[in-house]
Amino acid sequence: LSEKMADVSLKEAALIVGVVAACYWNSLFCGFVFDDVSAILDNKDLHPSTPLKNLFQNDFWGTPMSEERSHKSYRPLTVLTFRLNYLFSELNAVSYHFLNLVFHVVVCVVFLKVCKLFLDNRSSVVASLLFAVHPIHTEAVTGVVGRAELLSSIFFLAAFLSYTKSKGPDNNIVWTPIAVTVFLVAVATLCKEQGITVVGICCVYEVFIAQGYTLPVLFDTAVQILRGKGSIPFSMLQTLLKLIVLMFSTLLLVVVRVQVIQSQLPVFTRFDNPAAVSPSPARQLTFNYLLPVNAWLLLNPSELCCDWTMGTIPLVESLLDVRNIATLTFFCFLGSLIVFSLRYPGDSSKTVLMALCLIVLPFIPASNLFFPVGFVVAERVLYVPSMGFCILVAHGWKKLSNKSVLRKISWICLAAVLFTHALKTLHRNWDWESEYTLFMSALKVNKNNAKLWNNVGHALENEKNFERALQFFIQATQVQPDDIGAHMNVGRTYKNLNKTKEAEESYMIAKSLMPQIIPGKKYAARVAPNHLNVYINLANLIRANESRLEEADQLYRQAISMRPDFKQAYISRGELLLKMNKPLKAKEAYLRALELDRTNADLWYNLAIVYIELKDPTEALKNFNQALELNPTHKLALFNSALLMQESGDARLRPEAKQRLLHYVKEEPQDANGYFNLGMLAMDDKKDTEAEAWMKKAIRLQPNFRSALFNLALLYSQTGKELIALPILEDLLSYYPDHTKGLILKGDILMNQKKDIVGAKKCFEKILELDPNNVQGKHNLCVVYFEERDLIKAEKCLVETLALAPHEEYIQRHLSIVRNKIASLSATEQASLPADGTTAAEEKKKNFQNLKEVKKEHKPTQTVVDNSKGHSENKKQTEKNNMGKETPKKSTKEIKDIEKKRVAALKRLEEIERILNGE
Repeated sequence: LSEKMADVSLKEAALIVGVVAACYWNSLFCGFVFDDVSAILDNKDLHPSTPLKNLFQNDFWGTPMSEERSHKSYRPLTVLTFRLNYLFSELNAVSYHFLNLVFHVVVCVVFLKVCKLFLDNRSSVVASLLFAVHPIHTEAVTGVVGRAELLSSIFFLAAFLSYTKSKGPDNNIVWTPIAVTVFLVAVATLCKEQGITVVGICCVYEVFIAQGYTLPVLFDTAVQILRGKGSIPFSMLQTLLKLIVLMFSTLLLVVVRVQVIQSQLPVFTRFDNPAAVSPSPARQLTFNYLLPVNAWLLLNPSELCCDWTMGTIPLVESLLDVRNIATLTFFCFLGSLIVFSLRYPGDSSKTVLMALCLIVLPFIPASNLFFPVGFVVAERVLYVPSMGFCILVAHGWKKLSNKSVLRKISWICLAAVLFTHALKTLHRNWDWESEYTLFMSALKVNKNNAKLWNNVGHALENEKNFERALQFFIQATQVQPDDIGAHMNVGRTYKNLNKTKEAEESYMIAKSLMPQIIPGKKYAARVAPNHLNVYINLANLIRANESRLEEADQLYRQAISMRPDFKQAYISRGELLLKMNKPLKAKEAYLRALELDRTNADLWYNLAIVYIELKDPTEALKNFNQALELNPTHKLALFNSALLMQESGDARLRPEAKQRLLHYVKEEPQDANGYFNLGMLAMDDKKDTEAEAWMKKAIRLQPNFRSALFNLALLYSQTGKELIALPILEDLLSYYPDHTKGLILKGDILMNQKKDIVGAKKCFEKILELDPNNVQGKHNLCVVYFEERDLIKAEKCLVETLALAPHEEYIQRHLSIVRNKIASLSATEQASLPADGTTAAEEKKKNFQNLKEVKKEHKPTQTVVDNSKGHSENKKQTEKNNMGKETPKKSTKEIKDIEKKRVAALKRLEEIERILNGE
């Protein structure tokens, strides 16, 4: 065929663009659903921070190819396009759907160019339009992960077009197009594995189309050569040479691909593909029956479903099953087409042959006939085979429309097919809008698939609609009673509904369905990694009961014995061991998990928490830094490492601590804790204005923030703004009436600034109500009695205080001063009390030093929560800290604080005595 005929005109391209846009415009309003979640939302390979080389080491879902849980689907070039989307729009779904739409247009245009090699112009346009609107393609075009099909198809068709140019004018070989073909085949295969099947199509094209052989001719030639009556024709030798080059390059690609999957086939469960684990003849009968099922989807795409796994298609277990008739009919029809296309010369048989090649060869990898795949039927894998189907339909339509009797009716039928298909496609796109709409639409088609009931449940669970989710999860367990995942989902939902007893019962059912442990037996191939989460979830549930911690630990150990590389079990066990106050064992568990995954920032963070428990702040800081190196936005590591630096008392670390807290508040702008700790740092640095601003911000976000309220009041009182501190203390005590330090500070300000002895007295009495043995409160009440000039009561009070703290020298001194005062007053003499040169403001400042509260409580380690969805996740549970909680620390610093308290109390008493003496 002439080159000119194979060109696509601008009008034709515009028509295709218009039709695709009309059918798929609403796909732009769809989100990320089903497999998109794993391939895009959860795939770290999309992030610019991930090295590009990881794309070539990991599978389509971001799992290292070397790991057993990898699906072995190696499509780095497709992931690269996702990464480009992420670069431009991060996780905005519109850009991903738009690019898919563009790729579908490109495929339709290139397909039109291929059609023109075997069909006339009009039939080629018909085939291309039918391909553009066919509803079977919605999964490949509207589902973002379907991009693998689209990209692979572009290079698949381009490789074929390149190969058609390898025959020179005198039947000589043109090597450049062959080299380009091999390169394009490699690229197509890096987009999706089925790209390699184009080599088979090129071989068929070379023998039966380019060289024009038919099966009888080839047979006769072979017989002549075998009888020694003739030699191989030169043209046939050239053909053989081309085929050998093609086959050799393909073999090379296959070897590389096998190296990439490290000679391991992916492990699928019986739920993914029930027939794959069935005995003969059920396996063969079912796999053969799936072929007419796929053909029927192309012929009548009225009932489409996103998931055909589990019980969607019941197994064909007997030769007497009526469905075998469909299989026989299909093979008879296919066989007659193959015989027609190979036996007879002429354009019609060539067209039928190429159509059959496009249907059969690209479908072989997904057919289950040679090796099992992770699905029963998948609409997206019919994307390339549907090209052959569209060529067959267009070719048949041409035959009908050429007959004058049928011309009109053939045009009406064609218009009806194109219009109904376009409408179905437009309507089907809305099903992909969200996970809920997608799985609900699937349940209309098929109610025997437990996975669909589970997925609707997950969609409702994500919307926090746990009651409705539970109904769907329970239905899943009824449809497939041995589905471990469904029972785990029921358990998790009961837990979310705070029905612990029912949750435990469901987890126990799931656990009973697991293979029984045989000592020394490894279960890697028999147990899906996510099913092992039943042990984790059950342990997480029962460890809430302090008396069952050992039982929970036993469950973690059981999971580890079934899979020694089960990282999640080590992480959860480490968390539990910390709770059991076994930090050394927890450290062992985390170190074992780090051997399995050194790139997990959460693990380094948890190990840092262990070192804090082991009183090793230096090692803890090293581990926090390691976590931040792997994930610079790890919020808990930023926060707790900053606290650790702050508590170290090393002024050199304060700037870095400040930077980390600033980073933290940028990540968590609504968390008051970050601003509070920035305020504490500023107080340490004597930056009073800055400290005031941070504390105020913390209080704005959390008006009842205990420590922020107290420290802001303390800051004001330290800087001579005692009267501004008073309303802050009122707020603090309205939320926390028993805040002892707040009461002491308030009493002090009332007595010294407001001269409100009655108010101060109430504060100190309140302290003694809460804690009759509070030495500071009791001593301050003695001062009030002294100021009230009730010296007898003051003396009695100081005697009682001395009994509480007999070694406090300053109480003894004050008692002797009061007794001297009583003696001198009885002799009507004025006692001259020792004066101190220090100003009252300075004394007060010293007095307040001992009141400063420092937050010393760390956020807890990250724990693993229930997870029984498709892949293993490490979810973070961060309990909110009680920021005002004061944790006493036995240190030299505290001893110095006690000294300061003594000195400050003495100064206060001396100041009051001076005032009294002055009077």
